[in-house]
Amino acid sequence: MAHIALYRAWRPQTFQDMVGQQHIVQTLQNAIREDRLSHAYLFSGPRGTGKTSAARVLAKAINCEFGPAAEPCNKCETCRRISSGAVMDVVEIDAASNRGVEEIRDIRDKVKYAPTEVRRKVYIIDEVHMLTTEAFNALLKTLEEPPEHVMFMLATTEPHRLPATIVSRCQRFEFRRVSLGEQRDWLADICRKEGIRAEEEALAYIARLSDGGMRDALSLLDQIASFTDGHITLRDAVEATGGLPSEQFARLASAVRDGDAARVLQEVDEMMRSGKSADKCLEQLMHYFRDMLLSVIAPEAAASSGRVADPAELREMAQGFSRERLFAIIDLLNRYQAEMKYAAHPQTMFEIALLKLCSQPERADEQPAGGAAQEGQAPAAPGASAEWLRLKQQVAALERRLEELQRGGLPAAQSGLQRPAPPSGSDGGRSRGLGVRSAAAAAGRAGEPAARPQRKRLKLEPYIAAAKSPETLQALAKWPQVLQRVKEERVTVHAWLVDGEPVSYTEDTVLVAFRNSIHRETTEKPANRQVIEGVLAAVYGRPVQLVTTLQKEWQEALASETKEAGGHSAEELALEPEDGGAPAGEPLVEEAVRLFGEQLVVIKDD
Repeated sequence: MAHIALYRAWRPQTFQDMVGQQHIVQTLQNAIREDRLSHAYLFSGPRGTGKTSAARVLAKAINCEFGPAAEPCNKCETCRRISSGAVMDVVEIDAASNRGVEEIRDIRDKVKYAPTEVRRKVYIIDEVHMLTTEAFNALLKTLEEPPEHVMFMLATTEPHRLPATIVSRCQRFEFRRVSLGEQRDWLADICRKEGIRAEEEALAYIARLSDGGMRDALSLLDQIASFTDGHITLRDAVEATGGLPSEQFARLASAVRDGDAARVLQEVDEMMRSGKSADKCLEQLMHYFRDMLLSVIAPEAAASSGRVADPAELREMAQGFSRERLFAIIDLLNRYQAEMKYAAHPQTMFEIALLKLCSQPERADEQPAGGAAQEGQAPAAPGASAEWLRLKQQVAALERRLEELQRGGLPAAQSGLQRPAPPSGSDGGRSRGLGVRSAAAAAGRAGEPAARPQRKRLKLEPYIAAAKSPETLQALAKWPQVLQRVKEERVTVHAWLVDGEPVSYTEDTVLVAFRNSIHRETTEKPANRQVIEGVLAAVYGRPVQLVTTLQKEWQEALASETKEAGGHSAEELALEPEDGGAPAGEPLVEEAVRLFGEQLVVIKDD
């Protein structure tokens, strides 16, 4: 049938055939008319948008026997031979398979010879970003100062991979994706000329699947026309391309909305029995929820950018989901789609993603408006959020009260804020009296800044006991995965967390030892801690709390534990406070702190 070779039949042969690239066509035609052609062009853009075809049309236009002309005639011997690839002076090279320096040196040696069949020798290098560094270096000098009779046309989908020295020596044209309307009209015109009957919804579906690429649209139309024997309906188009009907999406979405895990597994099993791939199903389901979200927040755009489902059906289905939950669903499906590429059992990953959506039917509604829901974050106990807010408010009120008293010059004892009792001998502090420095006494002196609140000392004994346990070894083995997920979630948090090293795991709590106190404090900020603990819950499959310490403290605690095991008294095992607290009641130390500030004073115990 005539439509079997649609791509070959409808490949652009003139500039007028370049759909959706009018700005580039006009520029090139003006350059031909005014004889202002460049010696090198760089055509970049998404696949299937006409980069290589434009290079061929330009080669014909400048070498046409009736030109150079703004449009090749496609009737003379030269145009026909260039179209068939029979002109030795118009060379097309695939850089993906000819990427070495030897191929480019061969071009460099031949460019000095004048063309034998046409006016100008043309080299079309497709996928030029695949060339090696040595090949680019060999091409550079020739590209900078080629002979008058030579023209280079470079085509690539990844212009960022080209050296700046190459890009600066070319005139660059950015090809854009073709709009849905232009693609739909173009496909309808081809169907009329080929005698193919096609529903408008089917052509719109093909245009959406091609993602702005004309070549992909032609290939899909060719495939579907062959499958349907010349009569294309939307259902046939969905079936031929391996898609899912909107009814199946609706059943799956309603099962997720109702939290019906059994129905979800039944739908997944039906998809797999029909021969669908799990990754494709997940991708299309993500697009379905995306279209559902658009139907809520941008109804005017949903009709033009949707994939399969009817906008009215999407709006009806969206009534059972909040906006926050739709955002969370799309985010979770996107993450599982990325992980599915490396999974040994993609169907299992697909099922787990849907079961997780069913187990958290309204979890996304509790997320703050400014942040996305954390995938895999364990649901909090009822009232936990209110209790946490109440405690934060109390702490903030106490901190404000303390700052006011310190600015007024009142000691902490007079304000009713009692200093906490020093830790006992087995609590991790030295029993010789190295306790917390009196912040109120230092701040009470006129003109001095308020002292930083002292951190409560962490008891490390339970973590030391669990440091060599099998649970700790299994948990620490997943730490590289935790770092990678944190980096994907938020790069700035990863930059702080990478300074730490996990040293123990016990009772669903991971202890991380930091070399630098600044990195530790930044990691413990509520927003950063929320990101890290969300990733920990996702990686370990259960809620995990983050606890931090300094590596110095951890090493001293290990040494103290060893000494205690060797018979030393508990009084020798205590560690000084984190900030190097001064012994209570030593006037020399307090005077040094008053003169130089506690940041510059380091207290060592001989």
